[in-house]
Amino acid sequence: MNLSEKYEFRSIRREEAEQVAELEQICFPPAEAISREDIIDRVEKIPELFLVAEDRETGKLAGYLTGLATDEEVFQDKFFTDADLSTPNGKNNMLLGLGVLPEYRGQGLARELMMRYLAREQARGRKRAILTCVDGKIGMYERMGFQYMGTSASVLGNAKWNEMGYIFS
Repeated sequence: MNLSEKYEFRSIRREEAEQVAELEQICFPPAEAISREDIIDRVEKIPELFLVAEDRETGKLAGYLTGLATDEEVFQDKFFTDADLSTPNGKNNMLLGLGVLPEYRGQGLARELMMRYLAREQARGRKRAILTCVDGKIGMYERMGFQYMGTSASVLGNAKWNEMGYIFS
Protein backbone atom coordinates (compact mmCIF):
# COMPACT_ATOMS: atom_id res chain seq x y z
CA MET A 1 0.00 0.00 0.00
CA ASN A 2 1.15 3.52 -0.79
CA LEU A 3 1.46 5.26 2.57
CA SER A 4 0.72 8.63 0.94
CA GLU A 5 -2.82 7.43 0.24
CA LYS A 6 -3.45 6.61 3.89
CA TYR A 7 -1.45 9.41 5.53
CA GLU A 8 -0.77 13.07 5.01
CA PHE A 9 2.88 13.85 5.76
CA ARG A 10 3.39 17.47 6.82
CA SER A 11 4.80 19.85 9.41
CA ILE A 12 3.00 19.96 12.72
CA ARG A 13 0.32 22.55 13.45
CA ARG A 14 0.59 24.41 16.74
CA GLU A 15 -2.85 23.20 17.83
CA GLU A 16 -1.53 19.60 17.64
CA ALA A 17 1.03 20.15 20.40
CA GLU A 18 -1.04 18.30 23.03
CA GLN A 19 -1.64 15.39 20.66
CA VAL A 20 2.07 14.95 19.93
CA ALA A 21 2.92 15.31 23.63
CA GLU A 22 0.53 12.43 24.31
CA LEU A 23 2.07 10.41 21.48
CA GLU A 24 5.49 10.89 23.10
CA GLN A 25 4.18 9.46 26.40
CA ILE A 26 2.67 6.43 24.63
CA CYS A 27 5.69 5.67 22.43
CA PHE A 28 8.49 5.97 24.98
CA PRO A 29 9.05 4.42 28.42
CA PRO A 30 8.39 6.93 31.24
CA ALA A 31 12.10 7.49 31.97
CA GLU A 32 12.80 8.26 28.30
CA ALA A 33 9.73 10.30 27.35
CA ILE A 34 10.24 14.02 27.07
CA SER A 35 7.91 16.08 29.26
CA ARG A 36 4.66 17.47 27.91
CA GLU A 37 5.93 21.00 28.57
CA ASP A 38 9.16 20.46 26.63
CA ILE A 39 7.33 18.92 23.66
CA ILE A 40 4.80 21.78 23.59
CA ASP A 41 7.64 24.32 23.84
CA ARG A 42 9.36 22.63 20.87
CA VAL A 43 6.14 22.69 18.82
CA GLU A 44 5.73 26.39 19.56
CA LYS A 45 9.33 27.36 18.81
CA ILE A 46 10.43 25.03 15.98
CA PRO A 47 7.33 23.49 14.35
CA GLU A 48 9.19 23.34 11.03
CA LEU A 49 11.44 20.66 12.54
CA PHE A 50 8.53 18.28 13.12
CA LEU A 51 7.13 15.91 10.54
CA VAL A 52 3.83 14.22 11.31
CA ALA A 53 1.80 11.48 9.65
CA GLU A 54 -1.90 12.22 9.89
CA ASP A 55 -4.35 9.38 9.28
CA ARG A 56 -6.45 10.77 6.40
CA GLU A 57 -9.49 8.78 7.54
CA THR A 58 -9.55 9.77 11.22
CA GLY A 59 -7.53 13.01 11.30
CA LYS A 60 -5.46 11.47 14.12
CA LEU A 61 -1.68 11.80 14.27
CA ALA A 62 -0.34 8.28 13.74
CA GLY A 63 3.31 9.18 14.13
CA TYR A 64 5.88 11.95 14.21
CA LEU A 65 9.56 12.75 13.94
CA THR A 66 11.16 15.79 15.53
CA GLY A 67 14.61 17.28 15.55
CA LEU A 68 16.68 20.34 16.30
CA ALA A 69 19.04 22.15 13.92
CA THR A 70 22.51 23.00 15.21
CA ASP A 71 26.13 23.37 14.24
CA GLU A 72 27.06 21.11 17.17
CA GLU A 73 28.66 17.81 16.11
CA VAL A 74 27.82 15.66 19.13
CA PHE A 75 24.40 14.77 20.51
CA GLN A 76 23.69 16.33 23.90
CA ASP A 77 20.82 15.69 26.29
CA LYS A 78 20.11 19.43 26.58
CA PHE A 79 18.73 19.30 23.01
CA PHE A 80 15.72 17.35 24.34
CA THR A 81 14.64 20.08 26.72
CA ASP A 82 15.81 23.40 25.23
CA ALA A 83 14.27 24.30 21.86
CA ASP A 84 16.09 27.66 22.05
CA LEU A 85 19.32 25.80 21.16
CA SER A 86 18.01 25.29 17.62
CA THR A 87 19.67 27.43 14.97
CA PRO A 88 17.68 27.82 11.72
CA ASN A 89 20.68 27.31 9.45
CA GLY A 90 22.45 24.71 11.58
CA LYS A 91 24.36 22.22 9.45
CA ASN A 92 23.30 19.24 11.53
CA ASN A 93 19.92 17.93 12.62
CA MET A 94 19.75 16.20 15.98
CA LEU A 95 16.80 13.82 15.79
CA LEU A 96 14.97 13.92 19.11
CA GLY A 97 12.06 11.55 18.74
CA LEU A 98 10.49 9.15 16.29
CA GLY A 99 7.21 7.71 17.47
CA VAL A 100 4.42 5.69 15.87
CA LEU A 101 1.30 4.73 17.81
CA PRO A 102 1.10 0.97 18.44
CA GLU A 103 -1.99 0.49 16.26
CA TYR A 104 -0.13 2.00 13.27
CA ARG A 105 3.09 -0.02 13.57
CA GLY A 106 4.21 -2.70 11.13
CA GLN A 107 3.36 -0.72 7.96
CA GLY A 108 6.72 0.98 7.43
CA LEU A 109 5.44 4.28 8.80
CA ALA A 110 8.55 4.98 10.94
CA ARG A 111 10.78 4.39 7.91
CA GLU A 112 8.58 6.60 5.71
CA LEU A 113 8.67 9.42 8.26
CA MET A 114 12.46 9.12 8.48
CA MET A 115 13.05 9.05 4.71
CA ARG A 116 10.78 12.06 4.14
CA TYR A 117 12.34 13.94 7.05
CA LEU A 118 15.89 13.29 5.85
CA ALA A 119 15.01 14.38 2.29
CA ARG A 120 13.44 17.57 3.58
CA GLU A 121 16.38 18.38 5.84
CA GLN A 122 18.90 17.66 3.06
CA ALA A 123 16.96 20.08 0.84
CA ARG A 124 17.35 22.66 3.62
CA GLY A 125 21.13 22.29 3.37
CA ARG A 126 21.83 20.08 6.36
CA LYS A 127 25.01 18.00 6.23
CA ARG A 128 24.23 15.34 8.81
CA ALA A 129 21.49 13.85 10.96
CA ILE A 130 22.40 12.39 14.34
CA LEU A 131 20.26 10.37 16.74
CA THR A 132 20.58 8.21 19.80
CA CYS A 133 18.93 4.83 20.24
CA VAL A 134 18.90 1.82 22.51
CA ASP A 135 20.69 -1.36 21.43
CA GLY A 136 17.52 -2.97 20.08
CA LYS A 137 16.99 -0.19 17.54
CA ILE A 138 20.49 -0.09 15.98
CA GLY A 139 19.55 -2.50 13.18
CA MET A 140 16.40 -0.56 12.32
CA TYR A 141 18.36 2.67 11.94
CA GLU A 142 21.14 0.96 9.99
CA ARG A 143 18.50 -0.24 7.51
CA MET A 144 17.47 3.42 7.16
CA GLY A 145 21.02 4.35 6.18
CA PHE A 146 22.43 5.44 9.55
CA GLN A 147 25.88 4.37 10.67
CA TYR A 148 26.81 3.36 14.19
CA MET A 149 29.12 5.99 15.70
CA GLY A 150 29.63 4.52 19.18
CA THR A 151 28.20 4.83 22.65
CA SER A 152 26.50 8.17 23.21
CA ALA A 153 27.23 10.51 26.09
CA SER A 154 23.44 10.71 26.63
CA VAL A 155 22.23 9.62 30.05
CA LEU A 156 18.51 10.12 29.41
CA GLY A 157 16.49 7.76 31.59
CA ASN A 158 19.72 6.25 32.94
CA ALA A 159 19.88 4.07 29.83
CA LYS A 160 22.82 3.16 27.58
CA TRP A 161 22.43 5.01 24.29
CA ASN A 162 24.12 4.55 20.94
CA GLU A 163 24.88 7.43 18.63
CA MET A 164 23.96 6.95 14.97
CA GLY A 165 24.78 9.28 12.10
CA TYR A 166 23.42 9.84 8.61
CA ILE A 167 25.55 11.84 6.17
CA PHE A 168 23.76 13.59 3.33
CA SER A 169 25.49 12.94 0.05
